[in-house]
Amino acid sequence: MQFLVHFAQEHSTFRLQELQSVSALCGVDVKHLLVTYSQLSPFLVVELPSHDAAVKIAGRCVLIKAIHRLLGTGSDYHELSTSLLSLPAVAMEPYIYGTFKIVVDCFNKKCSLSRQVIILERLSFLPFQGRVNLSNPDNTFYLLEDYGEDHNKVGDEPKRVFFCCLVAHGQRNLIQKYSVKGRVFIGNTSMDAQLAFLMANQAKVSSGDMICDPFVGTGSILVACAHFGAQVIGADINNLLLHGKGRPSRSGTNQKWRGPDESVLANLRQYGLERYYIDVLVSDAAQVVWRSPGDLFDAIVTDPPYGIREGARKLGSRKDEAKPIPPQQLSIRVVSECKFVNIADCKTIFHLCVSINLPMCISIYCNLPLNI
Repeated sequence: MQFLVHFAQEHSTFRLQELQSVSALCGVDVKHLLVTYSQLSPFLVVELPSHDAAVKIAGRCVLIKAIHRLLGTGSDYHELSTSLLSLPAVAMEPYIYGTFKIVVDCFNKKCSLSRQVIILERLSFLPFQGRVNLSNPDNTFYLLEDYGEDHNKVGDEPKRVFFCCLVAHGQRNLIQKYSVKGRVFIGNTSMDAQLAFLMANQAKVSSGDMICDPFVGTGSILVACAHFGAQVIGADINNLLLHGKGRPSRSGTNQKWRGPDESVLANLRQYGLERYYIDVLVSDAAQVVWRSPGDLFDAIVTDPPYGIREGARKLGSRKDEAKPIPPQQLSIRVVSECKFVNIADCKTIFHLCVSINLPMCISIYCNLPLNI
């Protein structure tokens, strides 16, 4: 079955990677035509085994606006009509008698109301016998016009036209729901919610996983992983930040010091995810802090410090000669009461997302002696 994936025009270098990771997590075989795909275009035609498979993928991806069942396509409306008329009767049968509405959408060009009326009249040959219902239809059809990738050379007619039926919306609503702007506890470099969910998807985080962020900061990645049902633990070298001490990072406030309710745990509690929280540790990621054998984590998902606002920090001497590090700096301090969990041994996956000039994603598979 052919489906049309309608991507958001954000983080285009990660769109296929997220689709592949989520499809593998859901156990869905996705066949896509790379020759028809461009990072500058939001449309990708794929083959999926079933309607349910499309729903599963859309239920996880944050870079997908929607997935549609593709009914017809063409380089112009004549080809589109030919494509639709050649459909077997069994393909159109589920849509004939239900209520419906048709949405006209254009990429790289605005579509006036008068043009939408003309487009809808071109589709009058469709065999729909149900009533139009704009508020709660049984089927929502989309007529999508693609005017190409060059904003400076937009023609009067589209280069590609798609007619499809909506299967499921993507998880774009999570971006607003988990927006950092409304979060209880933020820092100078709190990760954007969309990037955090994108990393969690590429790490294939699922319910029951044990996830660690060794550069946890204010816990944005832990929040995203906990949303998918993972148990989360974090660590950071910044003692004051993890304890919610010091000056606030939020602008436009007269507050001189952080409030007593500001913590990583408070961020998870804000979204009803407290039950997935294990703890956060004050520790130096440059030191070996996991001392007994056994693979504890299913994935390590993290955003290491870089740049001017949050440069790299390290406990110990700044000089070249080696000096013993004081025991109090080597100790791991548990910020709140430790909770005990039983996790089966599993392979540790490092999922590292770094942004220097262009974002890149590196997955490193390794076995480490990890334990709490």
